[in-house]
Amino acid sequence: MRPRDQKGVQVIFVGIDWAERHHDVCVLDEAGTVLAKGRVPDGLDGVARLHAMVATDAEEPGEVVVGIETDRGLMVGALAATGYRVYAVNPFSVSRYRERHTSSGTKSDPRDAKVLADLVRTDRHNHREVAGDSELAEAVKVLARAHQGLIWSRQRQVNALRNTLREFHPGALDAFGDLGSPDALAVLAIAPTPSGGRALSFAKIRRALQAGGRTRNLDRRATEVFEALRRPQLEAPPMVAVAYGESVRSMVGVIRELVTQTERLEKELAERFEGHPDAEILRSLPGLGLILGARVLAEFGDDPTRYRDATARRCYAGTAPRTRASGTRLVVLARVARNRRLADACYNWAFSALNSSQGARRHYDLRRARGNTHHQALRSVANRLVGILHGCVQHRSTYRENIAWPSLADVAA
Repeated sequence: MRPRDQKGVQVIFVGIDWAERHHDVCVLDEAGTVLAKGRVPDGLDGVARLHAMVATDAEEPGEVVVGIETDRGLMVGALAATGYRVYAVNPFSVSRYRERHTSSGTKSDPRDAKVLADLVRTDRHNHREVAGDSELAEAVKVLARAHQGLIWSRQRQVNALRNTLREFHPGALDAFGDLGSPDALAVLAIAPTPSGGRALSFAKIRRALQAGGRTRNLDRRATEVFEALRRPQLEAPPMVAVAYGESVRSMVGVIRELVTQTERLEKELAERFEGHPDAEILRSLPGLGLILGARVLAEFGDDPTRYRDATARRCYAGTAPRTRASGTRLVVLARVARNRRLADACYNWAFSALNSSQGARRHYDLRRARGNTHHQALRSVANRLVGILHGCVQHRSTYRENIAWPSLADVAA
C-alpha cells in the first residue's frame, strides 16, 4: 500500500530539475524509494509524459507533491492547473540540501531531480506552495515586471551614454544633469558632438527644448544650455569625435524608444491594476500610488492563503530582520536572499510614506534617534508597512492612520 500524508491521503513526490529544452524527473514514495525517473522534453509532450509517469502511482492530482526550482513558466502553470501541489524551492536551499547527502561536490541533473523529490518528501513544511494567484494578478505581475525591466534598461543606457560623453564631450555633462531628461535627449539628438553643440544657435536650442516637451522657464533653460555648450573644453580629434557622436546618436535613439515603451506599458499597467479588487486597499496605504501599488500587488500576489500571518509576509518581502546568535554574541542583519523586485518596491514605498504618514515619519525619526542609519530606519518603516498591509488585506479594510500607528501615549499606556 502506498504511503499517506498527515491527512490520510496517499501521496507521491516528484522532483523536477528544469532546463530550457528538457527536464529531469524523479518520482519517490514516502519511504524514499524511486518509483520512476527519466527525462522529458519541454512543452506539451513533456507534460503529457510526466503525467504518464505519475499516473502509475497516483489516482488523484492532489496525491502528487512536486518540487521545482522556479515559481513561474508554462511548466509550473500546467502542473498547478492539473491540481498537483507544487513547491517552488529556492535554488540556494536546494544547493544546501544537496550537501546533506554528498560531500564530494558532485552534481548532475538526474541527481538534482532526486534531491528535489527528497526535499519535498521530508521538508516541504518548511517551504511555500506556489501561490494560487488570480489571472488578473498574474497579468499585473507580467506588466509590472516588464515595466520595471524597461526602467532598469533605460538607466543602463543612460549610464552608458554618460560614460561615452565623459570620453569626448564633458560640456554636455555640464549642460544636462539628467541625461535621461527630455531636454538632454532633444538637444543631443540634433547635436551629439562638441562642434555640433557650439554650432547650435539660441533659437535652435529653444525649439529643441520646446519639441522635447518643455513649457516652463523655456528661455532661461535655453540660455543655460547655450552657454554650457560653448564653454571651452578638451576635445578628441575630429574624426574620433564624429565616431563618438554617432554612438551618442544611437544611444539617444534607444533611450527615447525605451521611454516611449515604458510610458505605453505604464498606462496598460495602471488600467489592469485599477481593475483589481485589492487596488482600493493598496491605494489607501500611504506612499502607494498606481505604479508602486501595482508592483507591490504583483510581487505579493492575491492568494489569500499564501501567507499564514504578517510575519510570513514580512519574511517574504525581505523586510523582516534576520538574527544571528552564537553564545553571547547576537547580530541583527538585513536579509540577503530575497525577492529583489519586492524589496525595491517596499523600500521606495517606505520612503514615499514619510511625506504622507505622520506615523511612518515618527517611526523613522525614532529609529534614527536610536542610532539606525537612514537605510536601516527605512527598512524598519517598510517592515511595519508590510504588516499593516497584511492586516488590511486580511480584514478587507482600507488604511486608517490612527489604527496603523497608535500614538506614543497609547503605546506607553
